[in-house]
Amino acid sequence: MPRIKFDSASDEQPKPATGSHFHRRRPLHDRLGGGKVADVLLWRNKHLSAGIVAGATFVWFLFEVLEYHFLPLMCHISIVAMLVLFIWSNLEALVHRDARRMPELVLSEEAIRGLAFFLHAKLSRLTSILLGIADGKDLKLFLSAIASLWVVSVIGSYCSSLTLAYLGLLCVLALPALYERYEDEVDHLAMRGSEDLKRFYHKLDSRILGKIPRGPVKAKKSK
Repeated sequence: MPRIKFDSASDEQPKPATGSHFHRRRPLHDRLGGGKVADVLLWRNKHLSAGIVAGATFVWFLFEVLEYHFLPLMCHISIVAMLVLFIWSNLEALVHRDARRMPELVLSEEAIRGLAFFLHAKLSRLTSILLGIADGKDLKLFLSAIASLWVVSVIGSYCSSLTLAYLGLLCVLALPALYERYEDEVDHLAMRGSEDLKRFYHKLDSRILGKIPRGPVKAKKSK
């Protein structure tokens, strides 16, 4: 009598999807750190995200559209602050209240050191990355870096640094939220774009880069 073969439970389990290289294994919120920064970037805290966009828009409008300068702005802010403190301190004397001491603003030495160490670490990391790219061992990465810097320089020639920083901030606050909403479509387009770039690089390497003469590689002498 023929035996009836039953599928095991393991066969019934769905196989993991062999998605593209851009398939996200974890939620985007976790990949961004899962803290307050991720909440701002993904607009989970809408009030704070909208406040940042509104503040950046006001600063950009003030300096770029109204053509306000930084030094007069700082002087005017200092004048207003000093006037407010002067009126506040003298009103207390007029109404016969006990004189209060002016609030003191003391910068913490640890905070200044922490900021200096943070900037030093970021600059050192950026310098090491640039030196690693300029080494030329990864030709594809080197050409990509050159093309990216050239694109940024072209964009920067048509707008000011403040406008470029403002557009960058808008992209940082908009792109993660849009990616989370249209993840499948973006992954599909990114996969196709990556394949097209690989084909273009192979053609460039076979037609141009491969024909560049290079010096002979010296073999290391064995001790």
